[in-house]
Amino acid sequence: MTPPTPTTVLRAPGSLLLAAALALAALLFAAPPASAHASLADSTPGDGEVVAVAPDEITLTFTEQVSLADDGVRVLDPRGEPAEAGAVTDLGDRAHSVALGGDLADGTYTVAWQVVSADSHPISGAFTFSIGAPSATSVTPEAAAPRGDDGASGLLYDVARYAAYGGFVLLGGACLFALRCWPDAASRRAVQRVALTGWTTLATATFALLLLRTPYTGDGDLGDAFDLGGLRDVIETRTGTALVTRLLLLAAAGVFIAVLHGGYARLRAEPEPDEDDAARARDLTFGLALGGTILAIGIAATWAMSEHASTGRQTGLAIPLDIVHLLAVAAWLGGLVTLLVLLRTEPALPRSAVRRFSGVALAAVTALAVTGLYQSWRQVGWSWSALTETSYGRLLLVKVGLVATVLAVAWGSRRRTGRLGENVAEPAEPAEPVAVGGGEGDADAADPERARQLARQRAAMATARRDRARDADPHRAGLRRSVLAEVALAAVLLAVTTGLTGTTPARTAVAESARSGGTAAGDDATAQDPGDLSLPFDTGGVAGQGTARIELTPARTGENTMHIRLVDPEGAPTGAEEIGVALTLPSEDIGPLTFDPLHVDVGHWTATGVRLPRPGAWELALTIRTSDIDQITETVTVTID
Repeated sequence: MTPPTPTTVLRAPGSLLLAAALALAALLFAAPPASAHASLADSTPGDGEVVAVAPDEITLTFTEQVSLADDGVRVLDPRGEPAEAGAVTDLGDRAHSVALGGDLADGTYTVAWQVVSADSHPISGAFTFSIGAPSATSVTPEAAAPRGDDGASGLLYDVARYAAYGGFVLLGGACLFALRCWPDAASRRAVQRVALTGWTTLATATFALLLLRTPYTGDGDLGDAFDLGGLRDVIETRTGTALVTRLLLLAAAGVFIAVLHGGYARLRAEPEPDEDDAARARDLTFGLALGGTILAIGIAATWAMSEHASTGRQTGLAIPLDIVHLLAVAAWLGGLVTLLVLLRTEPALPRSAVRRFSGVALAAVTALAVTGLYQSWRQVGWSWSALTETSYGRLLLVKVGLVATVLAVAWGSRRRTGRLGENVAEPAEPAEPVAVGGGEGDADAADPERARQLARQRAAMATARRDRARDADPHRAGLRRSVLAEVALAAVLLAVTTGLTGTTPARTAVAESARSGGTAAGDDATAQDPGDLSLPFDTGGVAGQGTARIELTPARTGENTMHIRLVDPEGAPTGAEEIGVALTLPSEDIGPLTFDPLHVDVGHWTATGVRLPRPGAWELALTIRTSDIDQITETVTVTID
């Protein structure tokens, strides 16, 4: 069978790359605005609440740690004028407050808040409360709480984030290929270009993320990107520190690249190295491998320690596994790109290099499967509805489908690897220049125009020889096409992964839906957050009946916040003389741990710093005393992750 011609080979790549570009554009432009891991858990006054007298301050409590600017909470009166007095105060344990001015008139007030979640994403919102009685207001929640991530700044930030991931993949994959799969690749210009492209893209994208951070987490004004005060504030945050650290590590990576493609490449290119050169090559290989590993782990950690892995459950395990996940992606996908450019430019690429990369890819895919399953469980759980009814779950299903498709194509590539010839088309000796128009060689050299013609002719002949040698093995041409397909699919896969990092995890989305009365199902097919409990009580006295509504957030090991609200049978807030809470973990003989909730408002108590050391089924004993003699203790089980 006649091997495919170069024209046939090039047509398929164009279609694949076009499809990848269109898919990437669709993902970036059609994806919903990035949401965050944290959400507003409670406020005082509550949304829609009517209070008899003006409160001294507004208190907001979030499900996780957040950071606020001094003007992160604004209170607007019915005419839209500011009603707060002073900057935001951090009360600790996820709570923040802002003082109100004196002599506030009756009417409806709007509270607009804008914070940055611990996993680096901005969130904002607004709610209303009324003093005396509700009234008309000129303020709309959308205008009061603009979103910087929903607009041009959000799109540019997502593009820069995608470019950063892509740059890391190219940089890590190219360097690993040169050190592990084929050391001679360090001296090949094509591989050098891949590594330098990755380094430049990652450095540029990181710097762009640093500048765009202010408008992205603010009101979206791109002019704020050059606000030095805003840049200083960004650097003081966890995300800003991570970006600056990444730039510093990239400076060291620049030295690494110079040594790899400089001194190391020259040592490897020695035709007959003596013992000293061989020893230096071994020492340099070890040093580059060690230094490269440290740099790669450090750069990957700048993502893991500032995004989803750094918040939520089991962060001590999630962060290192996320680093492994990122390194495996770079080894696999970046190595694929490096292999592709070598298959197109290196006729004598040895079969052993392809086989070594096949082994590296297999190990990387195994690591991706293990870490990916853990990440999926951590962010989704075991609920099928959380996969199908949340944006995060649906994107995760798309990612799984893409990974399966890439693996199917990779299986075909692996089969072709075994059929490659070992010594295919060794580079031919340069042909003698063909004189143009006759004459002696000296005369040709003296004529600049003729010398340029000879140079072009020589280059064309070398390219033709390379293409003939490259396509001499039909299995190599087939491998090149299948690897190109893998790379095109990988570009789309990377876009989906970028989208996942900016989407609310399914567990959080389900919990938010439950708190707001939504229909999304959570773990174990229940719509109730494990930390939201309803406990009927009857102390036996006059007006001693009602329901205690208990909210424990985030219902995980470590520090929690508890809100207790008592309502009478008609649903109106009701009081009590004293409230007490005790928590016990019978399975491990821990407790009782006692807490004295602080009375906040009529029928509302809160306890901060509720530290639970172990996961499991905790027994919560709530003691309610409505008079000197009327008291009861009710017990309920709460599951702590």
